[in-house]
Amino acid sequence: MVARELASVDGRVTATAEAVLPLPDDGLYRGDGVFEVIRLYGGRPFALGEHLDRLERSAAAIHLPADRAAIEGELAALLAEHGDGDAQLRIILTRAGRRILLVEALAPRTDSAAVATVEYQPTVILNRVKSLSYGANMHATRIAQERGADEAVLVTPEGTVLEPPTSTIFWAAADGVLKTPSLENAILDSITRDRLVAEIDVVEGTFEVADLRGAAEAFLASTTREIQPISAIDGRALDWPGPRTREASRAFERIVSAGLGTTAGEPA
Repeated sequence: MVARELASVDGRVTATAEAVLPLPDDGLYRGDGVFEVIRLYGGRPFALGEHLDRLERSAAAIHLPADRAAIEGELAALLAEHGDGDAQLRIILTRAGRRILLVEALAPRTDSAAVATVEYQPTVILNRVKSLSYGANMHATRIAQERGADEAVLVTPEGTVLEPPTSTIFWAAADGVLKTPSLENAILDSITRDRLVAEIDVVEGTFEVADLRGAAEAFLASTTREIQPISAIDGRALDWPGPRTREASRAFERIVSAGLGTTAGEPA
């Protein structure tokens, strides 16, 4: 079932196409704001508290007020209007003080994704801030697509692996040791990443791009992608899904089931 596209702007719920955003707003003009994207399973938000906690941290980092009580109240009304369909929820706070909540259809997802490494210089003062300033991230994806891949993996000019533009990355060599960049690197504190690291054996650290390029298997992980096997890295094909990828998929199913209070395999 296709999700109804709904929007709440400062508490007023409408069809997304009918939503109106008062201007001026530096959230639009300058990307000055923060956001979160949350998966809805059967209309129920997964890891909502953790996403709202991160939204508050991001807002505090750029000195942006965040009225959590107002967000929670408006969210309850929006979800009641949405019903029980699978979808994704986007929450945006802008510099003009707008609270924008959107129920969006899930983007189509392929069974696997080819990735290409793209050089990227992190903006230090926005480290771990999920800000609206995503222009560089989106352009990195376009660069990767121009190289024949589906998604980018951001790599520093010094050759350190960071993360894809809208997800996190895990990989394993033939020895089966699963790796992912640690939070000491300039990456987002991904909720999906943190849950997986707590559930399965993963080595966190700082890794050179050659380590990633030598992987026997790899996968992307995020709120909306869940676990997506990687089929190629910089043009080198991988066998997918590998054993650690399948393990991560099973672990993610358990994580979601526990978070929603269901049994793995049951409809959420």
